Amino acid sequence: MKYQLFTRIALKTDLPQCGLRSGDVATIVEHHVGRPGQEAGYTLEVFNAVGESITVVTVRESQIEPLTANELLHVRTLPEAVR
Repeated sequence: MKYQLFTRIALKTDLPQCGLRSGDVATIVEHHVGRPGQEAGYTLEVFNAVGESITVVTVRESQIEPLTANELLHVRTLPEAVR
């Protein structure tokens, strides 16, 4: 599935090196076409609850999923390393 730029998505996997967890919400800021036989990827920008950018990460397409209307967003405290 190709996602549009600036679409909000959820992570499907934890990214412990970035302090991010499955279910965290991010915004797509760039699409990376995979080489033949390679999976496409995306660069994501992650914001805190008040809209400040906290990190930018690049992931494979299989590591993200669309948000749906039957999901509820919630907050959690960021690890020190991310702040």
